[in-house]
Amino acid sequence: MQKIYSEVSGSIWKVEVVAGQAVAAGDVLMIVESMKMEIPVESPAAGTVRELLVAEGEAVEDGQWLLSLE
Repeated sequence: MQKIYSEVSGSIWKVEVVAGQAVAAGDVLMIVESMKMEIPVESPAAGTVRELLVAEGEAVEDGQWLLSLE
């Protein structure tokens, strides 16, 4: 299992994946909005989304665990 963390504090602007979805390396998993900038959270490797721990509109902190991949 690989944990994906936020690189910035902000809010979840858009979630692009659902649990159980297959993803490739470089796919955008979600977008974090911080200081009026949209920062994509990309998959570091191919895998399957195991669980989402945040929802659209939710505030997140730098280093917060967002989702996990198998």
